[in-house]
Amino acid sequence: MNADGSGSPSPVSGVAAVSDLNLLRTFLAVYRSGSFTAAAGLLGLSQPTVTAQIRSLERQTGRELFARLPRGVAATPVAHDLAARVATPLDALAAATGQDESRDERRAPVHLAGPAELLCTRVLPALAPAAAEGVRLRVTPGLTEALLEELRAGRHDLVVATFRPRGRTLLSVPLMDEEFVLVAAPVWADRVRERVVREGPAALHAVPLVSYAEDLPIARRYWRHVFGTRLSCPAAVTVPDLRGVLAAVTAGAGFAVLPRYLCEAELGTGALVALCEPEDPPINTGYLVQRPGRPDNPDVTRVRDLLTDAARSW
Repeated sequence: MNADGSGSPSPVSGVAAVSDLNLLRTFLAVYRSGSFTAAAGLLGLSQPTVTAQIRSLERQTGRELFARLPRGVAATPVAHDLAARVATPLDALAAATGQDESRDERRAPVHLAGPAELLCTRVLPALAPAAAEGVRLRVTPGLTEALLEELRAGRHDLVVATFRPRGRTLLSVPLMDEEFVLVAAPVWADRVRERVVREGPAALHAVPLVSYAEDLPIARRYWRHVFGTRLSCPAAVTVPDLRGVLAAVTAGAGFAVLPRYLCEAELGTGALVALCEPEDPPINTGYLVQRPGRPDNPDVTRVRDLLTDAARSW
């Protein structure tokens, strides 16, 4: 109840009161899902109807509520304030009228992003039971730096990152350590493995290098950490997916530095051979990142907990 005895939500400071509950329900659906399209699915409306209602609400309040992104929307500070004021009374009204059941059945998807290889080989298998039980997932592959910016903008709920984000705008917890290993198919390993032990990286000068990027970030790190020198040879083959690098190297295209989790099966069968087994291999820690605060969608917390539990065995 407000100070005047009314049961309607208090207006946001500096924003006119809104009397149409349908507009507020639509606003809350967009706020929670981060997308006009997703909100339309939750509400059983068309996307143009949702867009029109949000525009109507913005006209009534006189303030912009969402910044339009290439995919989805990001809530403005005014929207955060409005959501904090209306969410509890609207949820209580939905529960009192029996509308919360239909809302739960169409709960917003969890937007998850990260490296394509890790998503496909570790993350999605770990989340299969949740998906089978009705958790909706929307998965986006990409590079960490861009994905973290999209997370800050509200496009994702969770990001699996290859480094810890700086600052306090995002929260992160360690998820897994990935060990890097220098590998080649037996056709190359038989020729150079013993020489690598004796001569170091010079033994690989005649072997093609396969990498996922022209600047060779994983290989350069391996060279510095293990050999204590700079990597000087360019890539013979670049594939912007480590699974493609794995396929090419397994087929005999050359050598590569790969995360052990990705090539563990091939190392076990002998399809790939480790050319070097340092006592202190290079290791990179991956993080699970989200925005501060309690997620509106409880499935985000469920997915986060499933991943952190599963990562203990990775």
